[in-house]
Amino acid sequence: MLLCSASYDKRSPSAKRSFIAVTLNPPDTLKKEPDTAPKGRKPATRIFLSTFITIFLAEIGDKTQVTTLLMTAESHAPWIVFLGAGSALVLTSFLGVWLGQWLASHLTPRLLDTLGGGVLLVISVALLWDMLQI
Repeated sequence: MLLCSASYDKRSPSAKRSFIAVTLNPPDTLKKEPDTAPKGRKPATRIFLSTFITIFLAEIGDKTQVTTLLMTAESHAPWIVFLGAGSALVLTSFLGVWLGQWLASHLTPRLLDTLGGGVLLVISVALLWDMLQI
């Protein structure tokens, strides 16, 4: 069976038309799975996996990992270094989440995006300036 339809999405702020793709599936297979997450929120597993993968990939080979490697080699106490480094990373992550939640409750998402872009632009200009001074 070939199905093609269009629907008007009243929930979206811009009220755009959303189109259902053409499919060859029978109508009984088109039933939508119930969404357990509240409207407008991602499921917890998606948020967790997205955060884990992003932070994991960003941290591979960075200065924290190199410092931990060197401290382990110097102290010959890998478990103590692991506990110290892990505790420090948990605390900095907590502070980041706490600050992010506070900012989200006091500033609009658009302003947060603008401020984040501005900070990254300033850092980029400072790094470029430092590189050209050599």
